[in-house]
Amino acid sequence: MTGVLRLEARTTWALMRRGLNEILRVPGAAIPGMLAPTIFGLGLTSVFGNLTSVPGFGTDDYFAFLLPVGYLQAAGFTGAATGVNLARDIEQGWFDRLLASPAPRRAILLGLLLSASLRVLLPISILTITALILGVNFPAFPAAVFAVALACAFAAVAAAYAASLALKFKTQSAAPLMQATVFMLVLFAPAYAPQELLQDWLRTISEYNPLTPVLEAIRQGFVEDDVTWSKTWPALLSLLGMGAFTIWLATRNLERMNR
Repeated sequence: MTGVLRLEARTTWALMRRGLNEILRVPGAAIPGMLAPTIFGLGLTSVFGNLTSVPGFGTDDYFAFLLPVGYLQAAGFTGAATGVNLARDIEQGWFDRLLASPAPRRAILLGLLLSASLRVLLPISILTITALILGVNFPAFPAAVFAVALACAFAAVAAAYAASLALKFKTQSAAPLMQATVFMLVLFAPAYAPQELLQDWLRTISEYNPLTPVLEAIRQGFVEDDVTWSKTWPALLSLLGMGAFTIWLATRNLERMNR
């Protein structure tokens, strides 16, 4: 049993490192995803920054309001990129060789998810440094770490979903579907204005959007005085549910590739 666990740990570590090395091996593909959340944040703040003067907005710093959205965008882009990279490995035959090896199937998927969770720290760092330069007031250290941890968890969820599509379609042509789904989750959350100020139809959608509690949990440290359990537990529950579903999808499609 110890030998099996050691093999799983070594396989997970190797695949996680390989995923992280993609940043160095294919920088042209990685750079857009790293810079996009920061560019979106700066652009939207320049255009819609005066929205904070609307009664009930809740903060006078629009970039601080958007920062959690940028964290989740970074997580979504990273997860989608993980799926695209997996589809490329399938197309090139490398993944078939991996399946023919004694590598544990659970470790293969775990390595992909961990690499996505760590890779997202790079675009988050760029976005955070930009926010500090602009004078955004960050929450206390534990709250900031908690916000980043939630973003890393969502990166793993997005990676599991993207991996399930890569394993099903076995082609990089599925990339738009990977990206669009995650982007829509962010777009139909209360991303650019508080939920109370949204149009009725969008407010209704956002209430049922599983990403909304995650966004609100991250945002509370930036636009509110403190992090509360009442806004934290729905985010944890939502991430757990999304993670269980997407990992189940990815595991099922991985098992079908073995047949």
